[in-house]
Amino acid sequence: MHAFNTIPIFVAVVECGSFSAAAYKLCITKSAVSKRINLLEEELGTRLLNRTTRKLSLTEAGLRYHEYVIQSLSLAKQGIDAVAELQGQPRGTLKVTVPMSFGIAHITPFISEFLALYPDVDINLSLEDRMLDLVQEGFDIGIRIGDLPDSNLIARRLTSCNSVLCASDNYLKKNPPILSPEDLKHHDCIQYSYYQGGCDWVLAKESKRFRILPKGRLSINNSQAIRQATINGAGIANLPTFIVADDLKSGRLQVILSDYQLPQHGVYAVFPDKKHMPVKVRKFLNFMIDKIGHDTPYWEEGILCSTEKFS
Repeated sequence: MHAFNTIPIFVAVVECGSFSAAAYKLCITKSAVSKRINLLEEELGTRLLNRTTRKLSLTEAGLRYHEYVIQSLSLAKQGIDAVAELQGQPRGTLKVTVPMSFGIAHITPFISEFLALYPDVDINLSLEDRMLDLVQEGFDIGIRIGDLPDSNLIARRLTSCNSVLCASDNYLKKNPPILSPEDLKHHDCIQYSYYQGGCDWVLAKESKRFRILPKGRLSINNSQAIRQATINGAGIANLPTFIVADDLKSGRLQVILSDYQLPQHGVYAVFPDKKHMPVKVRKFLNFMIDKIGHDTPYWEEGILCSTEKFS
């Protein structure tokens, strides 16, 4: 039956959003993808995809079919993992999702070493600040930062995520001094538009908390872009140390209100709740624990700022 053979192609089309992107991913021609999808729809007797010149979308039947075939692919994948488990060696494709800035700075530098250790494993790494559904999108493991929403995922804390208020020397020399949180109201504060915890900046000192609504003319949806704008003197930023540690050590950025504490969050590895964790997932998890799984993040060594954070 064409239906069974076409499942991976159909799923690739849905994930990629187009025939051409799916063809590129599967290393086949666009016409081959289109032909297989047409045959699938003929066999099922219904249209699965709405086709326009701009995009593809699932019909009601397509949504229902996709829901079931994703489960079948997941079971097949677990079967492959189970066989690999018997052989004792990790193998197959490992799908990993990581927040973009953290992934670039602290995950990708270690990937080549992991691949060298396990030559039968391929890694599909997705750098995405959007919160993805691991199960629905077929990821084996993800890295999450901050408060974790309630879910059926298993979480393993790796290390802490501390943040600082910082600015460039150039900005600080041209603007009034900042001696208390209230002074921030008179400064340009760069805001992170993807932050899900609210726009307020919360600081603490001697059991007292201060909540400030930052104001400024610049709002950015990427932490690395905020970092660069801060270095260029655009204003004051609230950034995690995993992004600005090197800038603080080199003097490109200065910590503001260093005697105040900001909320501390965690860096977690999350993965679906499975009866038997695949060998490739366990090896990757243990590898990342070895690299970044410390009480004090390795990137904070040598930073002179408060590390006693509140949660």
